[in-house]
Amino acid sequence: MRKLLVPAAAAALLATSALTFAATAQHTTGTVKSYDSKAQSLTLADGSVYMLPKTFKDPGLKAGEKVSINWEMKGSTKAADQVMITK
Repeated sequence: MRKLLVPAAAAALLATSALTFAATAQHTTGTVKSYDSKAQSLTLADGSVYMLPKTFKDPGLKAGEKVSINWEMKGSTKAADQVMITK
């Protein structure tokens, strides 16, 4: 029984680590389609929508700007942590 317990525990630990890694921040770049300061949302030209934190300070976002976004999934929402205008 003990011979099976150790490998099972190791497998569970590795599976949990993989799930934790999947929930970490991600990075994307794209072109701004629209920015809604009231709804705190940013839509890229590819149709993906990112929700911005209430403390977000607009760096001058406008349609056509190229941006770099750090984000993570929170439920079914893409929550942006950082948005930077790129050239």
